[in-house]
Amino acid sequence: MIATYYATGAAIFIGAIALIVATSTIHIAKEYERGVVFRLGRLITLRGPGLFFLYPFGIDRVRTVDLRVITLEVPQQEVITSDNVTVKVNAVIFFQVMDAQAAIVRVSNFMEATSQIAQTTLRAVLGQSSLDELLGSRDTINAKLQSIIDRQTEPWGIKVGTVELKDAQLAESMVRALARQAEAEREKRAKIIATEGEFQAAQVLANAAEIIATQPAALALRYMQTLLDMGSNQNSTIVFPIPIELIRPLLAAPVPMKTAPAARISPNGGEGLASPALSPQS
Repeated sequence: MIATYYATGAAIFIGAIALIVATSTIHIAKEYERGVVFRLGRLITLRGPGLFFLYPFGIDRVRTVDLRVITLEVPQQEVITSDNVTVKVNAVIFFQVMDAQAAIVRVSNFMEATSQIAQTTLRAVLGQSSLDELLGSRDTINAKLQSIIDRQTEPWGIKVGTVELKDAQLAESMVRALARQAEAEREKRAKIIATEGEFQAAQVLANAAEIIATQPAALALRYMQTLLDMGSNQNSTIVFPIPIELIRPLLAAPVPMKTAPAARISPNGGEGLASPALSPQS
């Protein structure tokens, strides 16, 4: 019975040792993971995905690296633009580990290192840009940020795919100044459009006046058409102007009338016309 007890205990002990050894020996990497293995401190072949075995008792040590696209949010940075405007901006970076061994061997913490590189690059690039470029040319700034960060993280086996500026916060006074500037710009455009419209209308009217001037009948027809349009409303009162050509004869000076011959009394008591006086030669 005692022998059976000892045998059972030994079996349990051996089973526990075997379980520990199996746990430290057998590893499984997912499809998007790779195992960076160090054997007695030396880097060996990359392992995974799937099932792989390691030497137990600390001979082999493994660090698993995720190869999926990682989203890294850059903390908000206070930046002074090239035109001395203080702006608070934050961004987001999408990157992927392309070389798992380089990401482990060449940098202590590739996540932290990428975040710090992104912060310093963000301040440097936006410090060389004006506020108008920051607000209106984000695609250009994003492309520039992506190019610089990707070039700096390439030795670490990291590929930066996209960098996007998320938000830009301005001071309240600057927001009001930009609102006034936008309002003035809209008023300027409205005045320019109205002036161009009046200029085009004046050109059309001048062309129409030249055509009507060559045809007097067209002017009369246009005049009558205007009167017809004005008389469409029964409650309207029309002041009818009379062309000066119609009343010009009435405004002419009156023609003096000829004097009638004076009557005279003849000696015989009859009346007759006075003859004109004879000249001294007659």
